[in-house]
Amino acid sequence: MSKFITIGERLSTTAPAVNKAFTERDPEPILKRAKQQLDAGATYLDVNIGPAENDGPELMKWAVQLLQGNFDNVPLALDTSNVAAIEAGISVYNRSKGKPIVNSADAAGRIEYVDLAAANDAIVIALCNGEGIAKDNDERMMFMQTLMERGMEHGMDVENDMWFDPLFLVIKGMQDKQMEVLEFIKMISDMGMKSTGGLSNNSNGMPKHIRPIMDSAMVAMAMMQGLTSAIVNPNDLRLMETIKSCDIIKNNNLYADSYLDI
Repeated sequence: MSKFITIGERLSTTAPAVNKAFTERDPEPILKRAKQQLDAGATYLDVNIGPAENDGPELMKWAVQLLQGNFDNVPLALDTSNVAAIEAGISVYNRSKGKPIVNSADAAGRIEYVDLAAANDAIVIALCNGEGIAKDNDERMMFMQTLMERGMEHGMDVENDMWFDPLFLVIKGMQDKQMEVLEFIKMISDMGMKSTGGLSNNSNGMPKHIRPIMDSAMVAMAMMQGLTSAIVNPNDLRLMETIKSCDIIKNNNLYADSYLDI
């Protein structure tokens, strides 16, 4: 049994309050959001510091030490386009609760992130796209093979340390592509590989009251196809209850009447 892995998305510079806290090295807003996500059941926390061109390495070190120091070495996904910042974060990272995740590589301009993960015995999220979004599953598979080959060249355990992301697509405007993404998740699963992705992409642009409904439906369908993790908002109660229930149905977790509270 292997429970679904949730990666909390709420520590991102796209949120003005988080961006301000990172810039000013103000720990309180960061710790508050981290605690909310962990209390809600997040497995990993994504630490998105943006490009951080001026002080990326120092900022990522600060964030990693702050979060792991306050939350019992919580495992983290290090999310930035600044390679030096990821390397700096890994240099102070405590692995006792799990390897760091490098977020993320693709099959084009960011393929060196596979090399970075391999050199540091880290997990890498590998986006199955190139310079743009894959046009179909044949192209996704071509990109996946490119990423796998790169990982194997560098001695990575591709079955465990490469988490392939089919790229969830926004339903408003790309409704006809949704089943294709789900089919590709099944293809990843059938190959014995792990998968992940930014789940809430699918509901972008929808009214606020609809998004939890759509995200919950999508995660249930994706888990049925073999999705093994996702980058999510753990404070979406409906979504987390759906994930926990799907884990029971898939026999990833043992049922107890208190399973929603675990």
